[in-house]
Amino acid sequence: MNLDLLAIAAHPDDVELTCGGTLLKMAQRGYKTGILDLTAGEMGTRGTSETRAKEAARAAKLLSVKWRATLGVPDSDVQPSRQHKLRLAAMIRQLRPRTVILPYWEARHPDHYHASTLGYEACFLAGLKQLPIEGEAYRPSKILYSSSYAHVRPTFVVDITAQYARRRRAILAFASQFRPGKTEKKSKVHLAIDKLEMEMNQLAQHYGQMIGVNYGEPFLQKELMKVEDVVNMEVRSI
Repeated sequence: MNLDLLAIAAHPDDVELTCGGTLLKMAQRGYKTGILDLTAGEMGTRGTSETRAKEAARAAKLLSVKWRATLGVPDSDVQPSRQHKLRLAAMIRQLRPRTVILPYWEARHPDHYHASTLGYEACFLAGLKQLPIEGEAYRPSKILYSSSYAHVRPTFVVDITAQYARRRRAILAFASQFRPGKTEKKSKVHLAIDKLEMEMNQLAQHYGQMIGVNYGEPFLQKELMKVEDVVNMEVRSI
């Protein structure tokens, strides 16, 4: 399968929270999109890996992605090791995505910032003809970094106003994470994820307002952007 856009993240629900609206928007424009979860999220306080896999499948349908899989890296041990890089490079060769979305390279959770490094290095290695893995050498042409979690100024923001409602449904498809049962509520378990869905929605609203729309998702790229038409650029300056 040749994907137009592939989002790579450490855990199931990471993509939904950070760039789910963008994936849906691109799918609605006819692009083939995919999600690769590096781990099954088996170390999470809530839910089993089996439960989260079912939730991920439901979320993928809501986001209209053509392909979703788990690489099988151990949760809480995402590292840019040679073994993981070769496995991911082989997957890149198989999927041949034109654009890849990675997490921003600084984060609170080690799995998140290691996922960024692992993803970039695997994309680079996939283009080495002499690399001892299956598949024809291939390297994506564009790497974007989802910066929703990061306290940095994004390169650009994608308007996801029309996709916001379905993005929220995709996030809440992970009921084990964001809709804990009555038993757990009684136990007074307080986790960072208890406010995460609300915070990410607030961030989407914040970045949307920055570009004059209701909801947006921020991205960063390391290289400069090329602009052909400076007369019809969107977002007013004054």
